[in-house]
Amino acid sequence: MHLIKDELDFGPWLDAAAGTSVGAGPLARRENQDNFLLIDASGHAVCLSRQAPFHCQVPGWPRGHVRAAVLDGMGGHGLGREAAEAAVQGLLAIPACLDTASLAARLDALHTRLQDSFAEAAPAQARPPGTTLTLLEVPAGEAPLLYHVGDSRLYEIADGTASILTVDHVPATVYAMRGALDETRWRAAVHGEHHPQISQAFILGNAISDSLQLDKPLRGLDAATLPPFLAHLGDRRVLRVRPGAHYLLASDGFWACEDPLALTARWPALCAGKTAAQAVSALFDDFLSHPPKGLHSDNITVLALRFDAAFTVPGG
Repeated sequence: MHLIKDELDFGPWLDAAAGTSVGAGPLARRENQDNFLLIDASGHAVCLSRQAPFHCQVPGWPRGHVRAAVLDGMGGHGLGREAAEAAVQGLLAIPACLDTASLAARLDALHTRLQDSFAEAAPAQARPPGTTLTLLEVPAGEAPLLYHVGDSRLYEIADGTASILTVDHVPATVYAMRGALDETRWRAAVHGEHHPQISQAFILGNAISDSLQLDKPLRGLDAATLPPFLAHLGDRRVLRVRPGAHYLLASDGFWACEDPLALTARWPALCAGKTAAQAVSALFDDFLSHPPKGLHSDNITVLALRFDAAFTVPGG
């Protein structure tokens, strides 16, 4: 397991760390197709390259600005690791963004460029690659900006509860958008079980339209497209954070088991009173030492962010 902590500086108001592992399970994966990116307040960046930590300095990075992202390459489509790595390298070249509109425009453009690049290099019969991308862009002293595609998740750990702040882009969500699933059935299908299907991924495109056929652009789900019980969890929004809470960006290998809610219910106790690095270590130690029942082997990655108790958002 790679734990990233001490070499990064996130300033006086934010604590962050990352961990990634090939995972656990009866048939452990040989390759880690997850990836992550942390760019700290001085522009020092770390991610994975060929499954090993890679450090670099981002030129011209504004002081105090932070970027954090988790990615889960789609191995079943081939080139999952390569897709996640290509996306991370693209993220390193995107300038710091100060609002959701510019962030979404930059990332959607990156999606299109990488989609075209992989299509040009692949045989005609090859399945197109893809990766999830759940990203927080944190301008200095401002509220984080969220960009989300796929079925990795953002969790808020506060008051003894693990709350999910993103919507999984999976078939059940598409059915709920059409009115075919109510809230109870949607939560049972998405949070209470684990299914490997995905309806949208970075580079791959989306299968959210009525035809269920793959379309090249990404669709940002929002209050206009999501059912009422999910309308507040749009994919591209300003995030209201609670000082002192932990925010976890995680790949779905953590909840690929028989009872996902039982597993994530342990997270608040594991994170309580801990720094970001201590929380990441506790999550990995618990998962790898006591794999959940019915675990499907998969890579696992988590980034933890914790805003200082004195952190306040201007105008928030």
